Amino acid sequence: MTAISDNPSNRNFLSPLNFKFRIKKTPTTNFFVQKVTVPRLSLPIVEQQNPFTFIPKPGDHLSYSDLRVTFKVDEDMQNYMEIYTWMAQMARSRDYEQYQTIDSKDRLSGEGIYSDLELEILNSKRRANYAVVFEDAFPVDLGEIEFDSTLEDVNYVTATVTFRYKLYQIEKIS
Repeated sequence: MTAISDNPSNRNFLSPLNFKFRIKKTPTTNFFVQKVTVPRLSLPIVEQQNPFTFIPKPGDHLSYSDLRVTFKVDEDMQNYMEIYTWMAQMARSRDYEQYQTIDSKDRLSGEGIYSDLELEILNSKRRANYAVVFEDAFPVDLGEIEFDSTLEDVNYVTATVTFRYKLYQIEKIS
């Protein structure tokens, strides 16, 4: 007779330092990413009525919260400007031709309105373990940049960009 064991085969904890993040459309930003939070995933409920109480049932679609990515801004502001330009083109802020430039690009090229984003989660040996793929993402908010001459130490400038996307999937990497 064998004893039942609850011991996991891998006892290593997931490190918050072991990740890589890629945005196909903004390659300069990728290197400077400091923080990414895998967004909340929820399954709304539907309440079935009966004469005595409401019976909760699982809904039929998932709900995804926004993706927030924090990055250090390089001194040429190239990575900040990649996001800024992307948003300005989508908003048609100057003229319609600006929007046509981004809208005419092939979706799969990563140069159009939407871009897939990928968070690669690494294991304790810093090898790819999982990929979180955000499909058809686009920026909806680019945070402020704060300059402050009263600081005693140099705290390099960071910015946060918020993305909306169609859905995300988590895939095991072999």
